[in-house]
Amino acid sequence: MSALYWGLFLVGLFGLLTSSIFLGMVLVGAWRFRRAAVGEGARLEERPEFLPAISLFKPLHGDEDGLEANLRTFFEQDYLRHVARAGGATLENGVSCVELLFCARNEADEGLEIARRVAADYPEITTKFITSGPPWAANAKVCSLTAMAKVASHDLWAISDSDVRVTPDYLRRIVLPFADEEVGCSTCLYRGVVIKGGLWSQLEAVGMTIEMSSGICADSLVEPVRFALGPTMVTRRERVEEMGGFESIAEYCADDFVLGNRIAKNGHKVVLSGHAIDHMVLQADFVDSMKHQVRWMKSTRFSRPKGHFGTALTFGVPFGVMAWAGALLLGFPVLGWWALVGSVLGRSVQGWAVGKYVVQERRLWTAMILFPVRDLIGPLIWAMSYANNRIQWRGEVYELVEGGRMRRAAGSRAASLATAQLASTPERR
Repeated sequence: MSALYWGLFLVGLFGLLTSSIFLGMVLVGAWRFRRAAVGEGARLEERPEFLPAISLFKPLHGDEDGLEANLRTFFEQDYLRHVARAGGATLENGVSCVELLFCARNEADEGLEIARRVAADYPEITTKFITSGPPWAANAKVCSLTAMAKVASHDLWAISDSDVRVTPDYLRRIVLPFADEEVGCSTCLYRGVVIKGGLWSQLEAVGMTIEMSSGICADSLVEPVRFALGPTMVTRRERVEEMGGFESIAEYCADDFVLGNRIAKNGHKVVLSGHAIDHMVLQADFVDSMKHQVRWMKSTRFSRPKGHFGTALTFGVPFGVMAWAGALLLGFPVLGWWALVGSVLGRSVQGWAVGKYVVQERRLWTAMILFPVRDLIGPLIWAMSYANNRIQWRGEVYELVEGGRMRRAAGSRAASLATAQLASTPERR
């Protein structure tokens, strides 16, 4: 039996070592990120006149909590005001230099109706409402992007999800990297913000805010950014056309990762902006939250299999618990308690550093307290990502296959894949 105790203790110590190395990488990465973000802010002051015309793509699918407030933040950008201040034209050929495109599957979509209602309050901004028809590929969001690309007036495109909120300087921040002609894509991190729900929603939010950002900070020390994050992806029309259009990624679950990765493989820079946005957490209960997190982990597993497998070595608190239990059973209580307390403090420091210097988390103390708890359940979510290759998304069941492609599972409720009309004649404000 003592061999089992020693095994438990040694595995715990090994995990504490690997997770501590990861923590060190996160702290260095967070420092580098903050330094780059400060430099980005300085460049924004130096080049206030860089305000290229831009089309914003907003795929919609029904109503959701907070949708109207989310959409309104995109209409309340200070971009047009800065364009006018710089002496530029806010209108070109009857189209404002900031154009918003909304796309849903059909005209009766509740999300599209909400977008129309919000747009009526901002007549100075050109707005187009598009229907894509039934999805013709597994990824319905990319089907909508394909439809919007056909009617976009401008050549710089910003793609964002419906469940995010942004500050008035958002557009000026995310277009700044494109002053460099070598940049093909920019993206940004995000904070998880709870709309409703209790502990489980809070834990999912802190996972979005700290765990995901930590991985990106550590990864930045190893290789340049070669991916994009779905809540905000900015690229040029020619970069999308170069990779074969949005149609070329319509079978992938992690379309954001694939988009950024292909642009990078084509020899263009992918830039992580120093700006962070709010990502609303819509899952209120334990079951929905776990399903959402496992789906995200499964997507990562198929997109970046080696990196996802190595994630198991980054969870500090579970290894601290193992070392603590093993040490108590072996009669080393002081050593055990040091291991446990050290692991918890390490994750709190991680939550503080990433929350303060990377994503500017407003509830910093909450992140510091909850992140060790989220770290404790992280291995469970990681293990569940290997249980099978099925995910549920927008009421459909899909199977993930090699490379991150997805296909509808046999027997799932699926829309027809017959050739569909990709876009209707847009309305223009």
